[in-house]
Amino acid sequence: MNPIREYQLALTRRHFFGRTATGIGAAALTHLAGTAQGATSGGLTGMPHHPPTAKRVIYLHQSGGPSQLDLFDPKPGLRSKQGTELPDSVRMGQRITGMTSGQGTLPVASSMFQFAQRGQAGTWMSELLPHTAKVADHLTVMRTMHTDAINHDPAITFIQSGSQQPGRPSMGAWVSYGLGSDNENLPAFVVLLSQANALNVDQPLFSRLWGNGFLPSNHQGVRFRAGAEPVLYLEDPPGISRDTRRQMLDVVGKLNQMRADAYHDPEIETRISQYEMAYRMQTSVPDLMDLSKEPESTFALYGPDSRKPGTYAANCLLARRLVERGVRFVQLYHRGWDQHNDLPRDLALQCKGTDQGSAALVADLHQRGLLKDTLIVWGGEFGRTVYCQGKLTENNYGRDHHPRCFTMWLAGGGMKPGITVGETDDFSYNIVSDPVHVHDLQATILHAVGVDHKRLTFKYQGRHFRLTDVHGELVKKILA
Repeated sequence: MNPIREYQLALTRRHFFGRTATGIGAAALTHLAGTAQGATSGGLTGMPHHPPTAKRVIYLHQSGGPSQLDLFDPKPGLRSKQGTELPDSVRMGQRITGMTSGQGTLPVASSMFQFAQRGQAGTWMSELLPHTAKVADHLTVMRTMHTDAINHDPAITFIQSGSQQPGRPSMGAWVSYGLGSDNENLPAFVVLLSQANALNVDQPLFSRLWGNGFLPSNHQGVRFRAGAEPVLYLEDPPGISRDTRRQMLDVVGKLNQMRADAYHDPEIETRISQYEMAYRMQTSVPDLMDLSKEPESTFALYGPDSRKPGTYAANCLLARRLVERGVRFVQLYHRGWDQHNDLPRDLALQCKGTDQGSAALVADLHQRGLLKDTLIVWGGEFGRTVYCQGKLTENNYGRDHHPRCFTMWLAGGGMKPGITVGETDDFSYNIVSDPVHVHDLQATILHAVGVDHKRLTFKYQGRHFRLTDVHGELVKKILA
């Protein structure tokens, strides 16, 4: 080819990719139909490593750190210690955040909320979770989660990617890379966000939390937004017909294939598949988002907010529709759990906005026969302290970040239902038995979908990386 013509062609393609980098070519439509990895689902050869108990995962991330002391880990003995100083024998010199390290005192704050045993298994839950209480016998509750990070950004990054440092692939990206998708018309990894129900402003969420890191770019999460355009730049511009779009993709595909043949860059093959996925999603996404065929009983189950796009309840319903269509990993992020002050008010608001949606998702999947092979994960990045942040009053208190122990629950997907694992001390400050580290949780989630966390690796900069780094053990007590 004439060098000048080749240079002009490169400029044209560069301009085209630049225009589409935030739209149809990248952030909107990141899925590989299998051309680069030689499998119809896009997964790796030899996967899964063992028979899975879960075909898909819905991860309900409660961003900010829900208070285990007020939701799942009752400590009635604290009422007699209300306002007293946290004993040094409990804290044992452990680090605390800069938000309370300067306080003159660390007064014990018992929960204002009542607890009761729920379901036949007698799972302890707060009065703030009346709907979750109805599905208690489906839940596997882990009270002794613990993490390495004490502040939000590194803690969320850690639980999502296995590292406190940004840049590693998210869990959903790892699952997409290993297993691919069961639906060639939708991405393997979809992300949904909902805003806080609490009144206090909460921490931000960054797109790198669902990023692909050093994995091929088709494995990053595709964010679906609320409103008429759930995936940006998906619809054809005015004046562009379906036939015209098809012709354009054919020409771009040929240009890309020329470069792929010349440079053997797998990212070029990925880009070709992304454009084809975009074309197919123009039909599949509108059908996915159309709730007109859902019966009234569905909206009654999920609650009135399920009719409002972008709410937590609506996203839970959308998650069910996504996994029904073969999406492998659905990640919901809900902001608003960072109650440093005004906890009684804001925690109640948060639970009011999320409790019914979470419980409905469990019940809905169960009644459709999907819960047995769908794994639901609920929880935040860490817990909250037993001592009060700020001024402790008769009717109000706040709690700081607490990485030493916190509660998460799982449901379905081969987990043992109706059990509670782990015990914390009388202050819900330290773990007494059955600790579960974040890497252990990650290893167990991968195990449920048929993946050996030690064998799913990617070589980058001379090292074989994995989600659990060099750590992680299966939590065998929770496996059915």
